[in-house]
Amino acid sequence: MRLRTPRLELVAATVDLLRADGAGPAALGAALGAEVPEGWPPPIYDAAARDFMLRNLESTPGSEGYGAWYVLLRDGRGGAPVLIGTAGLMGLPSGDATVEIGYSILEGHQRRGHASEAVAALLDWAHAQPGVRRVIAHTFPELLPSIRVLEKNGFRRTGPGAEEGTIRFEHERPPSD
Repeated sequence: MRLRTPRLELVAATVDLLRADGAGPAALGAALGAEVPEGWPPPIYDAAARDFMLRNLESTPGSEGYGAWYVLLRDGRGGAPVLIGTAGLMGLPSGDATVEIGYSILEGHQRRGHASEAVAALLDWAHAQPGVRRVIAHTFPELLPSIRVLEKNGFRRTGPGAEEGTIRFEHERPPSD
């Protein structure tokens, strides 16, 4: 499963891709057909996050899309795509039709609008799913670039987050015409 934006391609993680990621940058690059830059993985997306996504996919076959998505810059050096980060959902929709979104971009690719573009694509995908009415996100108040990504995508701050010191943002499915 892939999503395309003007500059990016998002590739939904599969069990095979997540295992390749665990085997190292060379294996992940070969599996994605992309360059994996030095410094992989991006902040927050560590081995524990990858393993969480892998366990979710293994325990819920057919749930691709509701986990990690690899964010590729389509026109990297020499025309080959470059892996620049991850975005994703934290699992299947809850009983009240809510999913949680997260994202992380490698430092050398931050502040170029890539996170906003990736979140917009994933937000559109999530809202197109029949079981999703609301997308939420949690961030720390000092992470102003992260807050700006959410605000650019129409999220509104709704109060304290799930973890101590975080704030919660929500985005409701737009009404149907």
